[in-house]
Amino acid sequence: MTAMSVRTTETIGTADAQCDEVGTGSDEAALPWIEDAGKIAPQDARALSKLFFDRLQVLEEGTHEYQYARNTLIEMNLSLVRFAASRFRNRGGDDAEDIIQVGTIGLIKAIDRFDLSREVEFATFAVPYIVGEIKRFFRDTTWSVHVPRRLQELRVELAKAKELLSSELDRDPTVAELAAHLDLPEEEIIEGLVAANGYSAGSLDTPSADSDSGGDQRAYADVLGEEDPGMESVENLHALAPLLRQLDDRERKIVRMRFGQEMTQAQIGAELGVSQMHVSRLLSRIVQRLRAGMCVEA
Repeated sequence: MTAMSVRTTETIGTADAQCDEVGTGSDEAALPWIEDAGKIAPQDARALSKLFFDRLQVLEEGTHEYQYARNTLIEMNLSLVRFAASRFRNRGGDDAEDIIQVGTIGLIKAIDRFDLSREVEFATFAVPYIVGEIKRFFRDTTWSVHVPRRLQELRVELAKAKELLSSELDRDPTVAELAAHLDLPEEEIIEGLVAANGYSAGSLDTPSADSDSGGDQRAYADVLGEEDPGMESVENLHALAPLLRQLDDRERKIVRMRFGQEMTQAQIGAELGVSQMHVSRLLSRIVQRLRAGMCVEA
């Protein structure tokens, strides 16, 4: 037994003796003074917690004695937070300190709601509060893109199913196999797989997976394609073709001379034997019909 455990055991014995004395001392005197509650061994913290909870129920909230008992309970039981947080060590990344802080909030809630009359060990009562608070933290902050909660939960189920089926099949399972295993429609499986892409986001400056490990590495931003300005023209021409076929021969000839051969209105008028003003009116009418048709197609 360590020196700290010996001192703590002596403290527990002294405190119990004080508790058994009738009509002597105040509530403050009945509580042992613990200089560094965070260093108390878990087995000693369990015994001391019962004593402090017993006193916490009779102390007036807001008093110095009440705050001392409550704060000591928090510090003594931080080992429960570390135990619960260890279950998420593969998910926390660089947020280990945040997980501890969030878990401590769950511990405080458990302390405020614990009742000795339930005859339940405090650790059994507190761990679900701590784990629930940590899970809520992951649900609210981990996802890079907000998705509905049902899809967040489906992602977890899909991850478990993929791991299980991969070990059984010695390959990645198909959508149909995942759907059969989870007894869900394939459409919902696909929706869940797509939503899972929003769990984490990587930087465009991250080296691409297929780049060499040497010094000349290309980032994802360097290999991403850009919007082709000619694509819009192709789409417009594709939508315009059936509208041009609806024009008569004379109108198509005017369009070809004006926009294909880039002839002036005067040149078109001379070619057709009409005035420039008449060509202008014809072009306006043709363009208006084509523009209206393009808007309908869009």
